[in-house]
Amino acid sequence: MNVHLTKISPTRLLLGGYCTIILIGTLLLSLPAASRDGAVTPVSDAFFTATSAACVTGLVRFDTFSHWSLFGQIVILLLIQVGGMGFVTIVLSMYLLSKQKIGLYSRILMRDAISAPSVGGIVRMTRFILTGTVLIEGLGALALAAYFCPRFGPAKGIYYSVFHSISAFCNAGFDLMGTETPFSSLTAAVGNWYVNFVIMALIIVGGLGFFVWQDLLESRFRFSGLRLHSKLVVVMTVTLTFGGAILLFVLENSGGAFSELETGEKVLASLFQSVTLRTAGFNTVDLAAMSESSTFLMICLMLVGGSTGSTAGGMKTTTAAVLVLSIFTTFFRKRNVECFGRRLETGITRTASCIFMLYLGLLIGSTITISAIEELPILTVMFETASAVATVGLTLGITPGLSMASKLILAFLMFFGRAGSLTMLLAFSSDRGPVASKKPLEKIQIG
Repeated sequence: MNVHLTKISPTRLLLGGYCTIILIGTLLLSLPAASRDGAVTPVSDAFFTATSAACVTGLVRFDTFSHWSLFGQIVILLLIQVGGMGFVTIVLSMYLLSKQKIGLYSRILMRDAISAPSVGGIVRMTRFILTGTVLIEGLGALALAAYFCPRFGPAKGIYYSVFHSISAFCNAGFDLMGTETPFSSLTAAVGNWYVNFVIMALIIVGGLGFFVWQDLLESRFRFSGLRLHSKLVVVMTVTLTFGGAILLFVLENSGGAFSELETGEKVLASLFQSVTLRTAGFNTVDLAAMSESSTFLMICLMLVGGSTGSTAGGMKTTTAAVLVLSIFTTFFRKRNVECFGRRLETGITRTASCIFMLYLGLLIGSTITISAIEELPILTVMFETASAVATVGLTLGITPGLSMASKLILAFLMFFGRAGSLTMLLAFSSDRGPVASKKPLEKIQIG
């Protein structure tokens, strides 16, 4: 690692790395070779697409297949892969492959990039992430080839399989199904259980995070042998996935987006939407046709997102879990937040509350601003802003028609969601360590 770089805090270097990736992507997507018709794509649209891909979101100005050439699609795919794995992971993977020594600063940078609990074992974790990513994306592409190859032929089918496998595992939501109908996502496969389950499996595996998967493998998938972090992630993932599916089924069963589906298709559509709302960005039904109740439920699920150290965004399942547990702690008048026979560290509720308020503040502020600029309904805009800040990529169809100012707001939200709220805060905060408060104590009344 360059000696000059070691003077930069890891959080600022992380932000700088993402900015560099987005700028390179913008430049490449602005080239005539990147568009299908050979025309130069406006820099603003290239920037928005590059940001969406690097931040593994999926909000787009143009349909990916219809507008971008093969070169442009490959650029987007590479941005998704770098954004999903993290550029630090890829750089350190190159160091490992070249058998170069990894210094302490690089290990600290990697720890911050993947939210590792400590510097110890970072090199082994990097190898695990690299091997796991290649293996899972390869198996996903192989499974999807059984669906795409008969539809589009061997060459195109394999390419589509690889593209959608990477996009699903990285929770990006970019698709090439515009070859049939622009902006259609996976609506043509709404009743195809095989495709739905393969995509859902890739999304869930990517959204759980490699720390959880390493823990699952080491414990041989015994819940009792998992660390507390993994237990919370698994419980929250199962609860949100099936809880969200049940609520969507109940809310949409009598009409709306599910009106033309059979009962089995409704169950599958409910489950798929519940999974993809956890920052993946694919959809198998017309989300704009959903009821307002379902729309608000989807906003809530998007904001929670996936798990820490994964390819997913959102404020994270563990953050939501800590907030819920703190309610029980207050209700039962306990001194500490406890779960599964363990006590959580002091101050974790404060951190979770900080993250929640940052996401909520950005959501409300950006929603009001865009709604005023575009003169659109608040709930519709809130869905779009939640999709951006949680790096989901789902849309009710308004993103392609937004003004430049609104697109810049969404681009910032996507960047914030991918970099992480704590990373953004620490990057612009003072380099000093924690300062012990010496002010006199005085109580106030709350509640």
